[in-house]
Amino acid sequence: MAKILILGAGIAGHTAALIARRKLGKSHEVIVVSPNSNYQWVPSNIWVGIGLMTVKQVIFPLAPVYKRTGIVFKQAKAISIHPEGDDVSAKQYVQIQYVATDKKDQTEKVEYDYLINATGPKLNFEATEGLGPDKNSFSVCTYDHAAHTWEQLQKCFAKMENGEKQHFVIGTGNGMATCQGAAFEYALNIAFEIKRRKLLNYAEITWISNEYELGDFGMGGAYVKQGGYVTPTKIFAESIFKEYGINWIVGSAVQKVEPGVLSYENLAGEYHKLEFDFSMLIPPFAGVGLKAYNRKMEDITSTMFAPNGLMKVDADYTPKPFEEWKASDWPKTYISPVYDNIFAVGIAFAPPHTISKPMTSKNGTPITATAPRTGMPSGVMGRIVALNIVEQVKSGTKTLRHEASMAKMGAACIVSAGYGIRRGKAAVMTVFPIVQDWEKYPKWGRNIGYTVGEIGLAGHWMKLFMHYMFIYKAKALPLWWMIPE
Repeated sequence: MAKILILGAGIAGHTAALIARRKLGKSHEVIVVSPNSNYQWVPSNIWVGIGLMTVKQVIFPLAPVYKRTGIVFKQAKAISIHPEGDDVSAKQYVQIQYVATDKKDQTEKVEYDYLINATGPKLNFEATEGLGPDKNSFSVCTYDHAAHTWEQLQKCFAKMENGEKQHFVIGTGNGMATCQGAAFEYALNIAFEIKRRKLLNYAEITWISNEYELGDFGMGGAYVKQGGYVTPTKIFAESIFKEYGINWIVGSAVQKVEPGVLSYENLAGEYHKLEFDFSMLIPPFAGVGLKAYNRKMEDITSTMFAPNGLMKVDADYTPKPFEEWKASDWPKTYISPVYDNIFAVGIAFAPPHTISKPMTSKNGTPITATAPRTGMPSGVMGRIVALNIVEQVKSGTKTLRHEASMAKMGAACIVSAGYGIRRGKAAVMTVFPIVQDWEKYPKWGRNIGYTVGEIGLAGHWMKLFMHYMFIYKAKALPLWWMIPE
């Protein structure tokens, strides 16, 4: 009997668990460890944060789904990985600590034959002084953050309705943040809601980001085919912001957030302050703090993990000038280079480098949009790792036939700009591949035939449909496996 242990129940981990369980016989065990009792469809947290969906619409409890599908679920936090066992047993295990259950504070050794690290990120609010929902800014990174953000946003709407002007600042809260797309979408939804409420005269919206230019999105920007023309995402994004009356500040690193004012540094090395009544700022991501020990209980965390706490996989981490980075540097199977039965997927794996050109201010402060790998890419990674493990279990070999390099993977992003069957709107952008391959596509870096951008009502219908479709899939309801990542 093989034991497959999965740390995390987000898009990557949950996908891997469902696929492994479906493909393996009952003699094998699939175990999921997650500190969260609920699954959340993260892309729809935006709508919770603007009051257009409730928390219940974007989450569901994991335990009933796992019980029905035959997956062992432990609501606990992974503390450390022991890939060689210890002086008591040579069996590999992960040390976990239970949370929010009757076993709270109890620890356990969970043995495994195969381990998938899908913990996702630590939301590293601490990287910027004063950043975060318990301090001086809001967030839509989790459903509870989004619900709290909506509570506070309503107060701003009430003030505008009483004739008081409000300044909204939306964007990234650190020079090394990612997920610009989520903040971009939230800015558009606020603008839409303000217009719907006929409060335009009482609102000002400013976008602040670590992107080198608007539309970079941590992907080095892109050229998209739009209406028969090839358009840079810079122009695509700027035209949307102009349509919605949003100002923008790019190439900037937020240094400190105080009540009603943030301090930032730009690439020119200048320091500025920006006042606000409401701010939603995405934090940088880091590893969740997993440790690793060998059989002698010597700390090998720095061997298995990058300095930011994300796990090293089959990528080329050799330091290189930006101009020498290649598509082939990116991982294909997400296997640990140290232990051939350990994998890391989604945000849990360490990228070999940024996709956007790394920038620093004249003062030496890093200001670079880091590589996005949430949503569709995470699901695809979870699938291929699960399939490789299934084949290894069934064949008794170390085959790695399934691959999913982000340099050979496409992604679709739907950015909502309002809500409703008739009045919703969304910008739809597809890129292929996610990581530019300048050797294969020397003109654009990507296949321009599959890299397109459009905005309209149909895009909103698509995003709404995908919300319900992926919730259906995540609940493992009949024929769920026919729905692609």
